[in-house]
Amino acid sequence: MDEIGRGTSTFDGLSLAWASAVELATRLRAFTLFATHYFELTTLPDEYAGIANVHLTAAEHGDGVVFLHAVREGPASQSYGLQVARLAGVPPRVIERARGRLRELEQAAARHADALTPQLPLFATPSEQPAAIEALAALDPDALTPREALEALYRLKGLL
Repeated sequence: MDEIGRGTSTFDGLSLAWASAVELATRLRAFTLFATHYFELTTLPDEYAGIANVHLTAAEHGDGVVFLHAVREGPASQSYGLQVARLAGVPPRVIERARGRLRELEQAAARHADALTPQLPLFATPSEQPAAIEALAALDPDALTPREALEALYRLKGLL
């Protein structure tokens, strides 16, 4: 099956692809090769027996890609959409514009992911960070120069 749900909105398509894969694997127990660009589906093997991720190997060569056609376990680590578009004859100016937009989208996604990353607790209990607690207790802030205080802060951070 190839790209179930790609002709509709992202969430509709992803939901349809997810439900189809689960139905094929659990109720029908059908041996199916399911091609998709929905990275979210790579969690299905964690949730359902009988589902596995595999990908075909590829190697980047300059601005292009060479498909090696070897099957490997696990999800693909990256997409080659722009390289495939170039192979399909999409004009270079469109590929370059897409490459710029891709960088913007990846940077925005990274900023969003960073914002969602939980912060470490400000006050860890001694049992959680004994080395940091001991090092902090040994410091006399009034006896430190600004540079020594900064170095001590970096040492403490390294202990966490």
